[in-house]
Amino acid sequence: MEVKKVAVVTGGNKGIGFAIVKGLCEKFNGNVYLTARSITNGNNAVIKLKQLGLNPIFHQLDVCDENSINTFRDYIKYTEGGVDVLINNAGIYADKLEIPIGDQAEKTINENYYSILNVCNALFPILRSNAQVINLSSSAGHLARIPSINMQAKFRDPLLTVDKLSRCMNEYVEDCKNNRYIEKGWGSSPYVVSKVGVSALSILQQNELDKETEKRNIFVNFVHPGYVDTDMTNHQGVMTIEEGAQSSIYLALGNHGLRGQYVWFNCKVVDWYGPTTPPKA
Repeated sequence: MEVKKVAVVTGGNKGIGFAIVKGLCEKFNGNVYLTARSITNGNNAVIKLKQLGLNPIFHQLDVCDENSINTFRDYIKYTEGGVDVLINNAGIYADKLEIPIGDQAEKTINENYYSILNVCNALFPILRSNAQVINLSSSAGHLARIPSINMQAKFRDPLLTVDKLSRCMNEYVEDCKNNRYIEKGWGSSPYVVSKVGVSALSILQQNELDKETEKRNIFVNFVHPGYVDTDMTNHQGVMTIEEGAQSSIYLALGNHGLRGQYVWFNCKVVDWYGPTTPPKA
């Protein structure tokens, strides 16, 4: 019996995540899991898609809760046997919250960086050969968005590891709590630092997977979906959610050969280490 392929999208109940699920249901030959923290919101999103003649599968997944992550992993492992596409879309923008910068930083790093790291740590062991992993970064996740050259050097370090990167993220949170983040050269935006972390993590994940002895030939890339009209942009974005989903869907469907690359909303590769950030839309 032929094993059905499996795609998983986190934060799939609205915005870009919803559009990614929709696009995969239309183009991906396999089961598409729409996951969301809220069971009600997730089920409502599935109902909307079924009204369009599509057939996603809902499963609750809170990417900030390790018990929820492990429950989902066990379900997928038992029910499907593995994962062929993992799109880490869930995330937040907390820069405008009226809370202390230390709390903003901690919340943002936890929900944007550590959530992806923890989901990947749980699901990477059950990725099938030739799997595609797409991490949602941002134009804000370009290394040039970190103002200090010395701070950028930490992310350029050829000896950087995931453990060192996580310590760097923790250092940033502590610098915010101690009001040293500007003088240390991090810049003023927790969102930027979290997405630079996601970008760097994606490159390191590809490097680690390339060293696997069993050679599963897994692809990890990270995307800037564009400046999209969503809740996260306060609906100031100029692109539709369908346009914002295009780069993720392009990577998910394979046939690109890209590994550890920063892919812009137009599906073109951008130099993450370059001196300037291209236009965000």
